[in-house]
Amino acid sequence: MLIARGLAEGGWPGVCVIDTENHSADLYSDLGEYKVLPLPAPFTPERYIEAIAACEHAGAEVIIIDSISHEWEYLLDFHGSLPGSSFAAWSKVTPRHAAFIQRMLQSPCHIVATVRAKTEYALSEKNGRQVPEKVGMKPIQREGIDYEFTTVLELDLRHQATASKDRTRLFAGRPPFIPTEETGRLILAWCQGGSPEPVQEEPAPDDEEVLGQVSQCTSLGELTAIYHRCTEAQRQSLLGAFQQQKQFIQKSSQLTDQLLNQTIHRNGNDARTT
Repeated sequence: MLIARGLAEGGWPGVCVIDTENHSADLYSDLGEYKVLPLPAPFTPERYIEAIAACEHAGAEVIIIDSISHEWEYLLDFHGSLPGSSFAAWSKVTPRHAAFIQRMLQSPCHIVATVRAKTEYALSEKNGRQVPEKVGMKPIQREGIDYEFTTVLELDLRHQATASKDRTRLFAGRPPFIPTEETGRLILAWCQGGSPEPVQEEPAPDDEEVLGQVSQCTSLGELTAIYHRCTEAQRQSLLGAFQQQKQFIQKSSQLTDQLLNQTIHRNGNDARTT
């Protein structure tokens, strides 16, 4: 909310929240008189698109979508309900999701979107056995959603933000910070004419250092952040290493899910036996 206030030159009246979180936007009404558009289920991409258009027609400068996870969860349920092969069913899902993404990208307003997250696991070896281990948080949205945004900030339990992607170069490499209106004003200044102050770029890591970082990655979000820190030449020359680590992470995640499911199923059987 504070980032949006900093982005809106007209103040709070220029901020509009698309609220899918059961009126949670009302909890911040003490901040100012912003607009709220409640969006109840079903959370179809088409309804999100209509909501964005409604905010634009209401004169919004900044649109907060809280959250876009519901759209993807709806599409996953829709995909699971379709008959036939899973692969063929995606042809009816992907165009709808792509239309929603394009609508956000084409909006004349600033878009601030929130994404729910869930615990991500990876397999690690302990005492000769493969066991699931928590490695961080995974966004509940289609893989690669972070590519669509200019800046991606990950918030921890203390409300501190860390940039996992930042084309503005305003926040990359900074220690965790609490976002304020000034955060929004910095982004607005960058949008209007570049960085408001000179940015001292850190030298890009060499190929060997990048390869070491890639090999230690345990999540797709972390891998994406490393990719964006690379030079264009490194992205091309090290593409194979990135793809190989991506496949490893995905396979590890799948094996972890299988192991967790087997554990749950076994525990259920034990309970019934007891």
